[in-house]
Amino acid sequence: MVVDHHQGHLKVIRSALSALVYPLQYVVNLPIEATEWISLTLVTHNTLLKENDRLKQDHLLLSSKLQRYEVLETENRRLRELLESSFRINDKVLVAELIAVELQSFRRQIVINKGQREGAYDGQPIVDASGIMGQIVHVGPFSSTVILITDPNHALPVQVNRNGLRAIAVGMGQNDKLLLEHLPNNADIRVGDLVISSGLGRRFPQGYPVGQIENISRKPGEPFAKVMIKPSAKLSQSREVLMVWPYENNNEVDKEIDGLAIQ
Repeated sequence: MVVDHHQGHLKVIRSALSALVYPLQYVVNLPIEATEWISLTLVTHNTLLKENDRLKQDHLLLSSKLQRYEVLETENRRLRELLESSFRINDKVLVAELIAVELQSFRRQIVINKGQREGAYDGQPIVDASGIMGQIVHVGPFSSTVILITDPNHALPVQVNRNGLRAIAVGMGQNDKLLLEHLPNNADIRVGDLVISSGLGRRFPQGYPVGQIENISRKPGEPFAKVMIKPSAKLSQSREVLMVWPYENNNEVDKEIDGLAIQ
């Protein structure tokens, strides 16, 4: 050993012994390495499972938030359209939201979340960004019932925007159809003509869009033509509506004019 330590004569023998002993060392260390590998694998597997669960929860949360953002974006767009329409009509208005819809056959009514405390009254016009929707028929403290223009019990004085021809638009119990009554067979009407409120009866102010003429049926021997209108308002889609006080500004103007006349 002393000679080998100084001169290295047993180096070859040590190498041979190392080669012979290596399989034994490998077999002895194998259970330890296997245990460490299994432990590491299990830890990694559990970590991946936990991370996968967390990612699923995050994905679900983000998906729900994204859906909510889309809903808010749509709602903001509808509100912008309502505000733009309110500037066009130049009347006092208030935004209301639908809280219920009448589901009985041949009845077209909705309930909005504004009532007496906001100044709602029977007969008040209700519109959306596209046209007339209906009028209030019952007012409660916190909500109001609105009959839509497509309800069979609703009638609306209208006129053809192109030539001023007057008629009555009545509901048929369908969201996409109105019947234009009292138009002679030889009346000057065309498919695509815009029909607006005439202002007669002072219930709806003049000039609000009601719909467009969609179909005209003229039968020989009958005094009146059968004219169908497609409503301009999105009766089955609108979630927000405008309550209109159509003659409030006019009354204030009349008072001012009367005051100037007295002076």
